[in-house]
Amino acid sequence: MTALIATDLDRTMIYSRGAMELAVTESDVAAGIAEEDLLCVEVYDGKPLSYVTSDADAMLRRLTETAVVVPTTTRTVAQFQRIELPGAPWRYAITTNGGNILVDGVPDEQWRADVASAMADGAASLSEIVDELARRVEDSWVRSSRIADELFSYLVVDVETMPSGFVEDWNEWCERRGWGASRQGRKIYTMPNAVCKSRAVAEVRSRLVDDGVLTPEAPVLAAGDGALDAAMLSAADAAIRPRHGELEALDWQRPGVAVTGSSGIAAGEEILRWFSKHVERGTDTQAGASSL
Repeated sequence: MTALIATDLDRTMIYSRGAMELAVTESDVAAGIAEEDLLCVEVYDGKPLSYVTSDADAMLRRLTETAVVVPTTTRTVAQFQRIELPGAPWRYAITTNGGNILVDGVPDEQWRADVASAMADGAASLSEIVDELARRVEDSWVRSSRIADELFSYLVVDVETMPSGFVEDWNEWCERRGWGASRQGRKIYTMPNAVCKSRAVAEVRSRLVDDGVLTPEAPVLAAGDGALDAAMLSAADAAIRPRHGELEALDWQRPGVAVTGSSGIAAGEEILRWFSKHVERGTDTQAGASSL
């Protein structure tokens, strides 16, 4: 295989109706995104929830033939397992923001133990975080509060009525205790520093090299739209983010991180074309070297 591709899912590879921006701009119409181009990849409570385009479906399937694609998501294990992502089954997948590595669909117990050990090393406990968060929020603007796989907390909030500066103040308190807070749409994540996608991607890459699936020179390519993806994008050999989402709102820029020209579900196709171009370039380079 020529590369490891670590890609976020929601609003990067897959899109809900609210996130896809279906044919709302001239560029989207020009891209040919229409109802008949959509494929449902997730059903929840009997209702279609997430989609890819038919072109994205084909590109992702082709990509898995020449590169190791590792879905890398903040979703819990159960939430990830609802998705029928093109190209499956996956040897490796990363869920819970890096807190879990799935091997053939099963959480790796050793990795989870390593994460738990890192979380316990000088950081506040999950129970401390949850108790303090409960003291700071109100039912008037919090729609629900969840614990993800006993690793981190997230709130679903009414953004319009949430107090101004809440996320910034909460993040400041968390940072002094080995945690961080960020908002992605209507969700506010409170995440321990030890739980991050980049650490899990590095672990998967190491295993793939040890197993001979990847050469030590094989690059890591990455994509994501949220603040929780930033470390993963920065650590990759090359990366891309869509022109929407939390990183776009922050105008987050880094050397080696490209930005799509389109937004919404059209950006998902653009990201896959970018991946394919980089993988083909690597294949051509390897072929040239082998002929010398």
